[in-house]
Amino acid sequence: MCGIIGYLGNRDAYPIIINGLKKLEYRGYDSSGVSIFHKDGYNLYKTKGRVYELEKKINRSNIQLKGTTGIGHTRWATHGVADDINAHPHISNSNNLVMIHNGIVDNYNSIKIILLNNGFTLRSNTDTEVLVNLVEYIKNENKFSLEEAIRCSLTEVVGAYSIAIVDRDDPDSMIIAKLGSPIAIGIGDGEFFVASDPISFIQYTKNVIYLEDGEMAILNKYKDLDLRKIINNYKLNPVINKLKIDLKEIEKGKYKYFMLKEIYEQPQTILNTLRGRLLVSSKVIYIDGIESNKEKFINTKCITIVACGTSWHASLIGEYLLEKLARIPVEVEYASEFRYRDPIINKNNIIIVISQSGETADTISALKLAKSKGAFVFGICNVVGSTISRSVDAGVYTHAGPEIGVASTKAFTAQITMLILLALKIGKYKSIINDNIYNKLCEELGSIPEKISTALKVHDSIKKISKIFHSMNNFLYLGRGINFPVALEGALKLKEISYIHAEGFPAAEMKHGPIALIDQKIVVVVIAPLNESYPKIVGNIQEIKARNGKIIAIINENDVEVNMLADHVIKVPNISEELSPLVTVIPLQLLAYQMAYIRGENIDKPRNLAKSVTVE
Repeated sequence: MCGIIGYLGNRDAYPIIINGLKKLEYRGYDSSGVSIFHKDGYNLYKTKGRVYELEKKINRSNIQLKGTTGIGHTRWATHGVADDINAHPHISNSNNLVMIHNGIVDNYNSIKIILLNNGFTLRSNTDTEVLVNLVEYIKNENKFSLEEAIRCSLTEVVGAYSIAIVDRDDPDSMIIAKLGSPIAIGIGDGEFFVASDPISFIQYTKNVIYLEDGEMAILNKYKDLDLRKIINNYKLNPVINKLKIDLKEIEKGKYKYFMLKEIYEQPQTILNTLRGRLLVSSKVIYIDGIESNKEKFINTKCITIVACGTSWHASLIGEYLLEKLARIPVEVEYASEFRYRDPIINKNNIIIVISQSGETADTISALKLAKSKGAFVFGICNVVGSTISRSVDAGVYTHAGPEIGVASTKAFTAQITMLILLALKIGKYKSIINDNIYNKLCEELGSIPEKISTALKVHDSIKKISKIFHSMNNFLYLGRGINFPVALEGALKLKEISYIHAEGFPAAEMKHGPIALIDQKIVVVVIAPLNESYPKIVGNIQEIKARNGKIIAIINENDVEVNMLADHVIKVPNISEELSPLVTVIPLQLLAYQMAYIRGENIDKPRNLAKSVTVE
């Protein structure tokens, strides 16, 4: 979850490192630090807080950070509180080795005891300082080279890591290693860039190598990259990929926050997800990962979808779609629970893993478990070249583009769009879905970008509603059927960025407990599109009103009844029930954004959260 950045070449390293940290700050912002190396040693600065605090501290020092090798880190705290001491980079006892690290060393305490018993002193409470001193200990005890010491040390580590380490005596070199946490190397002309996410060096190079688990790269500004297996030192041939990200995609442009930009990008991102996959005029859906595995999807008796967070909510919608349109039983699992409960998996199972980043640690572990049991694993992912995209048997990219805001928005609707296409395609294969319904849904799906553009026009209404309710401390979100997961997602968005307590429930479950909470101090957001469940939702609204609850209702444009009952209504375009989450979620995203904005919160960088959860 932390952000790693490194540079080795002929340019001044500091501007590259500090600007890279700013682009990586979505991965963690508890503290940050840099180390710039030169022929006489290195300068190291680190501080609690965000990157701008680090920049201010460096500017106050009046020291010119000159050097063509550098590493930097922005931290999401695991071991040790967020303070200056626990911030990265960390140095060894001799002050010779400097390391940055993303991940968790599970057996760090055992290693720490060994180090303390051998005369080492530790300044911080981090597992990273333990790791860099383990490298130094093994290097000195065995008279190893740094490369040999790192390789030997990492065989003793239990857990996950991506590391970059530099020896002050050899500032022209840097060593990178990976197990479980992502790291990429950008290849320039006589220079290397290192980062947790290549968006941090996209302006310098689009040539990138993604390290696989158990690999180590030895970088030297005067030599070619040397890639090896950690376990046996086997030399590997690097595979260079070409990044297809436009620099404009990772800039805010006219928007104050990335989250708002990404909400407003959804008409285009859904169009990108559909492009090349849905031909509306002829009602043809083409998904390469499905076409080449057609028989598996036709013959499977069960699909399990595994995900975390917002992707889990999209998975619940996928369950509804696949069961209704393709008549395949579906189970939806939290990735974090799936791998620990000894699930029943066999070679006839299809496991679908969904992740925006493609680097979610729990989802990757679930994927590995499924493959070890012989299951066919299909991935739905946004980030090209990510670990999940490289590990699945087949899959699709959502093509939502870089999502920088920590609270996911456009990735969610892109995932739903992909799941709709999947369900329609498999249902068509199996001759389950009626041709009239299939054709109608294909036609409507083609119109979704336009309908989302219409739904976005409610922003002014939401601003007014937010001014009324921004001081309330409790929200309840209710939905039925396919819109129940939308209620969960709406509640999650509000919690994530405004820190208002919010819970989502199936509307029918209100009478089984949550109704006890209803009074004039709670706001109830009800998703009430015109569908088969509409009369039941109206009944739920009546029950809330009878107990003086404040009601915000998401309704269709031609709704009459709920329009009269609710305290406030937000109208979205009419659409078939199967596609309705794509429009009903839009006002919930805007509501969360606007509530947080009025409350003065840092919307793109909510406390305690990071964009990509790369540690367990």
